[in-house]
Amino acid sequence: MKILVLGSGGRESALSWKLSQSVHAEKVYVAPGNAGTVQWAENADVDPMNFAQVKEFVLEKGIGMLVVGPEDPLVAGIHDYFLADPNFRDLAIIGPCRQGARLEGSKEYAKAFMERAGIPTAAYAVFGKEQIGQAKAFLKGLKPPYVLKADGLAAGKGVLIEPGYAQACASLEAMLEGKFGPASSRVVIEEYLEGIELSVFVLTDGKSYLILPEAKDYKKAGEGDTGPNTGGMGSVSPVPFARGEFMDKVEERIVKPTLARLQAERIPYTGFLFVGLMNVKGDPYVIEYNVRMGDPETESVFPRIESDLVELFQAVHAGRLHEEKLSISPLTAASVMLVSGGYPGSYKKGFPVETGSGEDGSLLFHAGTALDAEGRVLTAGGRVMAVTALGEDLESACARAYARVAQVAFEGMRFRKDIGKDLLGKGVCE
Repeated sequence: MKILVLGSGGRESALSWKLSQSVHAEKVYVAPGNAGTVQWAENADVDPMNFAQVKEFVLEKGIGMLVVGPEDPLVAGIHDYFLADPNFRDLAIIGPCRQGARLEGSKEYAKAFMERAGIPTAAYAVFGKEQIGQAKAFLKGLKPPYVLKADGLAAGKGVLIEPGYAQACASLEAMLEGKFGPASSRVVIEEYLEGIELSVFVLTDGKSYLILPEAKDYKKAGEGDTGPNTGGMGSVSPVPFARGEFMDKVEERIVKPTLARLQAERIPYTGFLFVGLMNVKGDPYVIEYNVRMGDPETESVFPRIESDLVELFQAVHAGRLHEEKLSISPLTAASVMLVSGGYPGSYKKGFPVETGSGEDGSLLFHAGTALDAEGRVLTAGGRVMAVTALGEDLESACARAYARVAQVAFEGMRFRKDIGKDLLGKGVCE
């Protein structure tokens, strides 16, 4: 089978790496890919948001499976686009239709869906620009800190947590005035939940499901969870507290009711469901839904999956996921994201990247990289690459990841030195 993965980030690097290991993968293409994906796949000069161009490529290459990495094409309806053409009924598409993708495309819609499904989540209200007075009054009734979320897609940066009322009001005004473009034309204000965050990933054919390895990602730019939100500075899997009783609660209170509600509302859903959770004194609360795998969580989750990913995706397409079993490695994975100086603000790119030998068994999942005419790897984005390592436990996985980080170099390179250390009860990794 020939497979096309849409996207160009670290998530798509990890997806294409894992898919390429399948005995069923005749060839893997990544569109547009990056400088790292060429190690196990062929890059294609195709824009994931140009559906006609994607269709042309699928026809030209005889693609049998389309794996949609990022959220934008899903929210824009790429699955629906292919379903509307009877010539593509046999094409296995991993990613939900537009209606299901609204769970990520609109936080307002997602919160209302959670209410209908009885999903535990934070109290909230939604406001537009014309309701600024009511929004500030609602804020005043909450206890600090204050959580503000852009309703639409904002590349993982549309959530602000402000410590004081004045800052929250200023941020609210900025968001409604276009801080995140059209995404923040409406703002969700939420009650702040005190706890530990984690990400749970579900693969589903719309009825049956498999719960994939969970992960914890690190969104803040600086050590100790300080600084602005980013698309993610690293991740670890598994998460020590996500065991037994807690995961039973996640499955019974969140996963099953979510899928049941999707079915009750006749919303077809095939692919990944990413549930962002907060562990509040042993009880899970949903922070958000995403309709694809996370980035950089994918870089620590997929190295722990031992099952053939193509076989799982084929089962999703055929509606027989209930026949599959998931094999997960007992090892721990730690991923450290290397970013350009200045990220998530303005940054320069085009710097050569030295990646080291890689003889230690670690993995480099490129994200914002490109090849120049001479075949050199150059920085081409804010998040440049994720360094992933496996170990018998979290401490050894982190140590191995940081040992490989020391081999990588590019001008302005920056990374968090404390990935996983909060779960070890330690400080910054030196």
